[in-house]
Amino acid sequence: MRKGWSEIVRRPVLVLLALTAVAVTAAVATAAPRRSTDTTLSTVSYSIPTLVFPKLQAAYQATSAGAGVKFQNSFAASEVQSKAVAAGLPADVVNFSIATDMDRLVDAKLVDKNWASNKYNGIVSKSVVVFVLRNGNPKHIKTWDDLVKPGVDVVFPNPFSSGGARWDVMAAYGSQLREGKTPKQAVAYLTQLFKHNVSQDTSGRNALNTFLSGRGDVLLTYESDAKNAQAQGKPVFYSIPKATLQIETPLAAVNTGNKAEATKFLNWLYTPAAQTIWADTGFRPVELNVLRKYKKQFPPRPQLFKIGYVGGWNKVNTQFFDPTKGIVAKIEQSLGVSTGG
Repeated sequence: MRKGWSEIVRRPVLVLLALTAVAVTAAVATAAPRRSTDTTLSTVSYSIPTLVFPKLQAAYQATSAGAGVKFQNSFAASEVQSKAVAAGLPADVVNFSIATDMDRLVDAKLVDKNWASNKYNGIVSKSVVVFVLRNGNPKHIKTWDDLVKPGVDVVFPNPFSSGGARWDVMAAYGSQLREGKTPKQAVAYLTQLFKHNVSQDTSGRNALNTFLSGRGDVLLTYESDAKNAQAQGKPVFYSIPKATLQIETPLAAVNTGNKAEATKFLNWLYTPAAQTIWADTGFRPVELNVLRKYKKQFPPRPQLFKIGYVGGWNKVNTQFFDPTKGIVAKIEQSLGVSTGG
C-alpha cells in the first residue's frame, strides 16, 4: 500500500522536475547568443562633439542594427581622453581631435593598426579653424594679423591638453606661410599670438564657455562650435580667415568584448543618415554626396590647407609640442605657463 502511494506521489514530482529542466534549458538557450539589446557601448570623445553624439546615438537606436543598444559617453580634452583610455578607462568607440591621440592607443594595442583603412582614412568629420567674435566685432578683427594688434585679447585652449588648441596653433603658423613668410617669421608670429592669449583652458569646449562668459575679443575654435553657439542664440558671430586649416577628427573601435557591436555603430556613422546629422550639428561631412547638399553652409576656402602643409602630425608634435623642447613649449615657458614637461 505504501509503495503504491509512493509511486503516485513521486511521478508528478518527476514530471514537474523534468518540465522545469526543459524550461531552464530553453531559457539558457534563448539567452546564450549575444544580442544588441545586451550591449552598452562606451563612447569616449574629445570635447567638441558633446551635442552631436547623443543625436547620432538616438538615430542609430531607431535602426534595426541599433535596436536596444545603450550608450555611455565621456567628453573631455583629446589628449586627456586618449591617455585615460590607455590607462584603463572603458571605451568601445573613440573619437579624438588629432591622429596622434589615436596612435597612443595603437601602441597600447587597444586599437588596430589598420584603423584608418576605410575610404575616409578613418576620419568621421571635418571642420576648419575660425574666429569667433563679439556681435558687431568692436575690435574690427578680420585677419590673422589683427589678432596681434595692441589691445586685442585672444582665447584658445592649452595645446598641451587640447587637440583643438594644436589645430588653432598650426592654423596660425600655416597662415603665415601662406602669406609668404619664412618658418622663422611664422614662429615669431606665434610668439606674439601667445602674448595676446588671456585664457588657456583645458579643452575647446571650456575655451568656448570662457569666451561666452565675456572674456577675450576673439576665440580660435572649430567652425562647428561657432555654429552651435549661434544656433543656441549666443551673442556671437564668426568669420573664416582667408587662410585656415582643415580639421580632421579620427574615429576607431576599441579592441574590447563589444568590438563587433562597436564596429556596426562606427560603420553607421559614415552613412548618409549619420553624416546628415553631423552636418546639421555644424560639422563638415566626409561623405561627398552629403557635403554637396550643404555647400552653402560649408563654402570652400581658397587658401584652405591640411596638416600636411605644415609637416604632418608626427613631425608637428615633436617640433612644436614636445613638452620640454618644442617650439610652443619654449614660448609657453617664457610666459610662465606650464607645459607638463
